[in-house]
Amino acid sequence: MRLGVLDIGSNTGHLLVVDAARGAAPMPAYKHKEPLRLAEHLDSSGAVTEAGVEALTSFAASSVEVAEDKGAVDILPFATSAVREAANGEAVLARIAAETGITLRVLSGEDEARYTFLAVRRWHGWSAGRLLNLDIGGGSLEIAVGSDETPDIAQSLPLGAGRLTREHLADGLDQEVVRRLRKRIRADIAHHAGSVLRQAPEHAVATSKTFRSLARICGAPSSDAGPLVRRVLDGKALRETIPTLLEMTPDEVGELPGVSPSRAHQIVAGALVADAVLDLFDLVELEICPWALREGIILERLDRLAG
Repeated sequence: MRLGVLDIGSNTGHLLVVDAARGAAPMPAYKHKEPLRLAEHLDSSGAVTEAGVEALTSFAASSVEVAEDKGAVDILPFATSAVREAANGEAVLARIAAETGITLRVLSGEDEARYTFLAVRRWHGWSAGRLLNLDIGGGSLEIAVGSDETPDIAQSLPLGAGRLTREHLADGLDQEVVRRLRKRIRADIAHHAGSVLRQAPEHAVATSKTFRSLARICGAPSSDAGPLVRRVLDGKALRETIPTLLEMTPDEVGELPGVSPSRAHQIVAGALVADAVLDLFDLVELEICPWALREGIILERLDRLAG
């Protein structure tokens, strides 16, 4: 079965076309994406601006065409924090449905954590034991931990790299501003850390473009090596790298390995969140999992069809 997964995130719109079958790994057939940066297309009331709505609607329409051209029999469309939290979210969804025929399913933060955890569990298998998964999106940080395919704990914190950049770092990387942001991040995570640590995870995993980029900056193999190569984000290397990132311009960050120019301005905020979770959860490293939310959505769909 060929499926399209339409993912409207806070940073980027993704269409992933896959060949999927029950009991088999979803095989990517085609990818289509655009840097929508919805988290930055918000007005003073928290509503998505007209420019943001137009970009989103145009991408949804083009994704329908691409999915059909590539032979997808169905599209699984969803949106995450940018649409979920927008003051005009319902109006945005209605407009997309009217103009494209796509009805976006808005996921809660806990749903994001749960679907991503399912994908991570399937990738790493039962031998990984009790898993902790961390995902830094544009709008939120998802945390999930458990021994089964459904996590025992699924949390979503408002600590996405795009959100923190927009709210705290829009005017630059002043030392005092960075210090206050670091304090805020660590206080938010520490407030929830106890419940995670009591689960005593045996294997710590990270998903999302932000974690992949940070791992690459810190020396992990490039994507050219393929998805089966083990990649980790080393905590010591990250701590040593952050001071350098603070001295760089976004253009300079965008030239680093693994960093998309459209996300370069968010790397510092993402690095501060990643450093905080490694420290507060007492982790030496995080293994990067190539599967994440989109794969979790596909796997859940296949499970429902089989049932």
